[in-house]
Amino acid sequence: MEYTHLGRTGLLVSRLCLGTMNFGPLTDEASSFRIMDEALQLGLNFFDTANVYGWKPGEGLTEQIVGRWLAQGGGRREKVVLATKVHGKMGEWPNEGKLSAYHIRRACEQSLRRLQTDHIDLYQMHHIDRQTPWDEIWQAMELLVQEGKVLYVGSSNFAGWHIAQAECAAASRHFLGLVSEQSIYNLSTRSIELEVIPACRSYGLGLIPYSPLAGGLLAGGARAAQEGRRASKMAREELAKIEGQLDRYEALCRKLSEDPARIALAWVLHNPAVTAPIIGPRTSAQLTTAVETLGLQMESGTLAELDQIWPGPGGEAPEAYAW
Repeated sequence: MEYTHLGRTGLLVSRLCLGTMNFGPLTDEASSFRIMDEALQLGLNFFDTANVYGWKPGEGLTEQIVGRWLAQGGGRREKVVLATKVHGKMGEWPNEGKLSAYHIRRACEQSLRRLQTDHIDLYQMHHIDRQTPWDEIWQAMELLVQEGKVLYVGSSNFAGWHIAQAECAAASRHFLGLVSEQSIYNLSTRSIELEVIPACRSYGLGLIPYSPLAGGLLAGGARAAQEGRRASKMAREELAKIEGQLDRYEALCRKLSEDPARIALAWVLHNPAVTAPIIGPRTSAQLTTAVETLGLQMESGTLAELDQIWPGPGGEAPEAYAW
């Protein structure tokens, strides 16, 4: 396993992050435990979850599964850099979502109980909250850090200017601020190349891309899927939009004698801005394939062909659309 610093921090994380979003809804608890054990054995020390995963408001089903796994002991908690998130709606009453100081504190306490731990290593804001001022957000996060309940703070689904806002506000309070951004990023979804990636580089944030295989569409066999995420209505709609590109992509993978999933993941890893893509394996074979991809080198010719099939926004702003 390869390790790298999370942004500008001294924290070392594996070059792959284990995503747990499927634990509960699509992967039963026993299988989830097995995947986490195998990930740890393979050297993955970076696990990502969220309080809303499980998709039953207020239950935090996925966090509960991760918590029961951690509670088995055997050095599990000590070896894992544990990341979770706050923002999503956790109930029907007011203040049970977003980023008020009231909700941040309550959501953190609830996540700690579900995860059966005394601290969260990386506490991520799952989305921007345009109604809550940064002084309020940072005051709440500072208190959690002072109490030892949170070590680092990250963001997810932020625009580049949101990152700039957050960092300027944190600097005015002499607070470390954001250390990472979690964004959707894959061959077919490259919008963050415009401003989010430059913002991460400028402010020293680690980039943790989610959906590197575009929900499985870039893994090959998307048309034949009868179950799982690739068979969902949303996946079918996305498939229809990019079917021609997928044909060209899968033809290229056949020419290279490579698994499409490996090519898609290796492309994300190739970007020097990327810290650790989030993988969501449902089987041991998928986990092993992802780890083996770390050794796959992308040739310049292959990268050029991928750019032709999946053109990005044209580079960074403003040169992507101006001079």
